[in-house]
Amino acid sequence: MIDHLYIKRLAAGAGFDLCGIAPCRHLAENEALFRAWLARGRQSSLGYLERNVDKRFDARRLVEGARTAVVCAVSYKNRVGEGYPPGHRTKVASYACAADYHATLRTMLGGMLDALRAAHPGLGGRAFVDTAPLAEKQLAVEAGLGWIGRQSLLVTPQYGSYVVLGELILTEETDRYDAPFEGSRCGTCRSCIDNCPTGAVAPDRTIDTGRCISCRTIEREQPGQTDLHGWIFGCDACQSLCPWNRRAPQHRNAAFDTVFDPLAMDAATWLGMDEAAFEALCGRTPLTRSGLTRIRENALRNAAPEEPSER
Repeated sequence: MIDHLYIKRLAAGAGFDLCGIAPCRHLAENEALFRAWLARGRQSSLGYLERNVDKRFDARRLVEGARTAVVCAVSYKNRVGEGYPPGHRTKVASYACAADYHATLRTMLGGMLDALRAAHPGLGGRAFVDTAPLAEKQLAVEAGLGWIGRQSLLVTPQYGSYVVLGELILTEETDRYDAPFEGSRCGTCRSCIDNCPTGAVAPDRTIDTGRCISCRTIEREQPGQTDLHGWIFGCDACQSLCPWNRRAPQHRNAAFDTVFDPLAMDAATWLGMDEAAFEALCGRTPLTRSGLTRIRENALRNAAPEEPSER
């Protein structure tokens, strides 16, 4: 049996801001809601969400003998996440202005798992950072870190929704598990719903990905056109005006320092950039997922006269 305080000390030492621990179980209610969401076609071009649904909501199907889910979160809030001035037409989601969190979190989780295996020979487990179907936001609720906000993201009392998550699924139990987070603290606030420029945030705490600007600028191209409202990669519209995010502190883990400032860049900057300059500036960031060609196309779309919104 693993000491839960030891796990939390490892998480803090690795640079995580939050760590919660939950027993592995079948999240049957969440699976049913997710299947209903899929049946409505809200996944649009994200076809991968249709695969391995049974595994997504039961970590024991991903890791044989899984007993414990360790959910770790780290804040990435930076000044970009506080919003852009009116008229800025080359907006980038704030998380994408720092080094790709997938690599950062894998290293942090890997160190934790190595230490746990050294202390508990024979311990099995895997680290996850968007690397397999895993209902990580709901696991974070189960581990007591926060609640699912109206914009479908995990919201934590300490850091709002500007957090990224990573998980360890372990084959041993701990001496204590955290209580699940009860209820929602969104109250009557509808800021995320009312400020989504395309109406992608649904009243039932889900997202219509066919309308979502983040999906439109990053994921596989979808048919039809949507006004991008100045965004060229991702979108923070449902987060930047959230009261929990506005009161959250700036990140403290230096691994999430920004590597470029989109507030100081306009369309001419992006359109005048060649591949070498793009690699030098953004090569460590998530922007490489879209690539310079698509980012340029988005910048040109935002510079053109606005098309009718799908809202």
